[in-house]
Amino acid sequence: MSCDKDDDNNEPQNTTIQQTQNTAQSGSWKITYYLDSDQNETNHFTGYTFTFNENGSLVAINGSTTITGTWSVTDSNSNDDDGGSSDTDFNIFFASPPDFEELSDDWDIISVTNSKIQLTDVSGGNGGTDFLTFEKI
Repeated sequence: MSCDKDDDNNEPQNTTIQQTQNTAQSGSWKITYYLDSDQNETNHFTGYTFTFNENGSLVAINGSTTITGTWSVTDSNSNDDDGGSSDTDFNIFFASPPDFEELSDDWDIISVTNSKIQLTDVSGGNGGTDFLTFEKI
C-alpha cells in the first residue's frame, strides 16, 4: 500500500474552494508581500486596492488608475505540488501592465484566514519560489 499526501486531507475539496472564494469576495485587499524569485517587489503594488468579484473579475484600483483581470479558485487535481498545503489553486490573470502580468499564475495556497491570503508558486523556468500575500483592508 502506498502512502499518498492526499490521504491526510479529510476535508472535502469543494468546501475548501468555496470557503476560499467566500473569503476573497468578503472585502477589499492589499498586497502586503510579493517576492518574485528572491526579489521583493511588494512596492510595485503600493496604494492598490484589490477586489475579488463574484463574477470572476479582479479589479485593482489606485486613485484614478483601474486595472482589471480575472481570478478563480480551482481544484488542480495534479501531482505537480509546488510546496503548497493543498491541491487547490488560486488563479490570477492580468493581461497588462507588466507588473501585474507578474501576478498571473496558478498559485498554491499556503493559508487563508478572514484577514490574510498567503500564496506561493515555484517558477517553472528558473525554479525560483514566489510568494504573494493579500491582507484585508
